[in-house]
Amino acid sequence: MICATALLAGTTLIAKALGTDRLGPALHPLQVSFGRFLFAWVVIAATVAALRPQFSKPDIKTHAIRTFCGWAGVTLMFAAAATIPLSDATAISFLNPVLAMVLAIPLLGERVGRWRWLAAAIALTGAMILIRPGSAVMQTGALLALGAACALGLELIFMKRLSGRERPAQILLLNNSIGLVIAACAVLWVWQPPTGAQWAGMIALGCVMACAQVFFINTLARADASFITPFSYLTLVFAAIYDGVIFGVIPTAVSLLGALTIICGAGLLAWREAVHRRNK
Repeated sequence: MICATALLAGTTLIAKALGTDRLGPALHPLQVSFGRFLFAWVVIAATVAALRPQFSKPDIKTHAIRTFCGWAGVTLMFAAAATIPLSDATAISFLNPVLAMVLAIPLLGERVGRWRWLAAAIALTGAMILIRPGSAVMQTGALLALGAACALGLELIFMKRLSGRERPAQILLLNNSIGLVIAACAVLWVWQPPTGAQWAGMIALGCVMACAQVFFINTLARADASFITPFSYLTLVFAAIYDGVIFGVIPTAVSLLGALTIICGAGLLAWREAVHRRNK
């Protein structure tokens, strides 16, 4: 899980470099997400071709909806990373399990108790701190990250429907195949010729994302979610380190306060989920 968090933070770092002028003229977020899906698909398709795992009949409709939400979330996250500090964008992305909890009420018919609502309120308070209404640039970037969290939270709902019904390799291949089709259609409207460094960046982005997904799926196969959840917050630590070392961005006191508030809310939610499972 530590490796997965380091790699996930690395994807936002690469996306920020591609979305700014570090590797050439800034690429549109739709083009950055296209590179992510294209080269992640190449890695995963090659792995599947070599290992030849058994596949079952897939739920294409659920896969398509889940992938669209994931593509939208990733694209918005890459757009946010290009405009605000990585630590802020990453912290706001931690809202996605909280938002998934809220969305599970109408979509899955789940009941939510007072502790879960308290966790949601704490996490959303942290998000409001990070949005910083007084700064137009920060507000725009933070709202993009908030949109990413909403889309990724919705993706979690559909991932829950697929979990246990299909093999991880099948889910990964279908997710990246459908995502590549969506990304390819979207990028036609904003395509610009990438520089050599940008092609290298997109290749790295896809490969790093594929490796992060593999590490994460293997983590889920080896440990309970209640054990691994605290380790997921290391993504924020790695993002802050990368941003400081590469871009010279140091988190402010407001950023730290907002991030810690979100983590407290998400941590409370994870704790209640663990208690709920033990009491079943």
